[in-house]
Amino acid sequence: MPATQKNKPLKRVLVTRFSAIGDVAMTIPVLYDVCRANPATEFVMLTRPAMAAMMVCPPPNLTVHPADVSSDYKGIGGMMRLLREVEAAHGPVDAMADLHNVLRTIIIGARLKLRGIPVKRIDKSRSSRRALTRRRGKVMRPLTPQPRRYAEVFEALGLATSGRPFTSVFGSAKGSPEAFATVTPPKRPGERWIGIAPFARHQGKIYPPERMRMVVDMLAERPDTRLFLFGGGEKERAILGSWTRPNVISLAEKRLGFAVELSLLSHLDVMVSMDSANMHLASLAGVPVVSVWGATHPFCGFMGYGQSTDNAVQLNLPCRPCSIFGNKPCHRGDYHCMAGIAPETIAGRVTQLIDS
Repeated sequence: MPATQKNKPLKRVLVTRFSAIGDVAMTIPVLYDVCRANPATEFVMLTRPAMAAMMVCPPPNLTVHPADVSSDYKGIGGMMRLLREVEAAHGPVDAMADLHNVLRTIIIGARLKLRGIPVKRIDKSRSSRRALTRRRGKVMRPLTPQPRRYAEVFEALGLATSGRPFTSVFGSAKGSPEAFATVTPPKRPGERWIGIAPFARHQGKIYPPERMRMVVDMLAERPDTRLFLFGGGEKERAILGSWTRPNVISLAEKRLGFAVELSLLSHLDVMVSMDSANMHLASLAGVPVVSVWGATHPFCGFMGYGQSTDNAVQLNLPCRPCSIFGNKPCHRGDYHCMAGIAPETIAGRVTQLIDS
């Protein structure tokens, strides 16, 4: 049944989440589910232009409104202008689901509240994050997963959820091979496709490249196996380019775009990823992920949607996790949380997944 707010059906809900890639990706399973469970309600997703491209195969009652908030809508005046533009394009909103809870979205929400419009925001539980990541007196307790926090925002507005698990943006199908035909021929019967995404934004979340190359070499020796290397930026392109061979393809220079990349991802048998955006993109395509964790930890709540902690490769160190986002300097100075993981452990977990 459609949601109600004070017995009045919600006609149009503004949803906000501007960054980062992984966080926006984690909104999609929840957002798509809420849209489908509330077909009489229109949802307008306000996000950055680059993030908007992730929302492939959207429900019919979801509209994505891209906005470059860093350059075009600065300050309070910019946010007010953005809200006016959104409502001029899509109609007045009668509720707001703030999935970001930062100054920009707080400004928009404050303006709506002055009009008597309900606004619900994500609870980031900062005190629990500090307890989990502090150096002494660490409280090793799993935090609420980020997708569940997103769902709680919609539920607070009275919006229904379907209760059905999200499988992929493509539903029960896969992305069209025509989308990535310039990258690789279609998958042959019996062939196994493995994705490798060895990089992340912060050093605390990056498995040493020289050791990841060993993982690539081990997996490339498997018969009827093709590996795809994901990355970007000049340094990453150079590293991944040096790993290629006939059955190992670097995508770092392809600039595929989210729609094409998700189509390709949907045909993988497994993805190897750090705690990074690629883990969440693979989750959107319904691909099992062998995730490698260092400074961060699945307890922080950012495990890929639908992914199993059984496939999380990590060391049990008393200093872990030392940060939520992996951006703090290593207490030990050697990033042993990553460097201490044997390449054979990662390759073995991939092999076990594929062979099972």
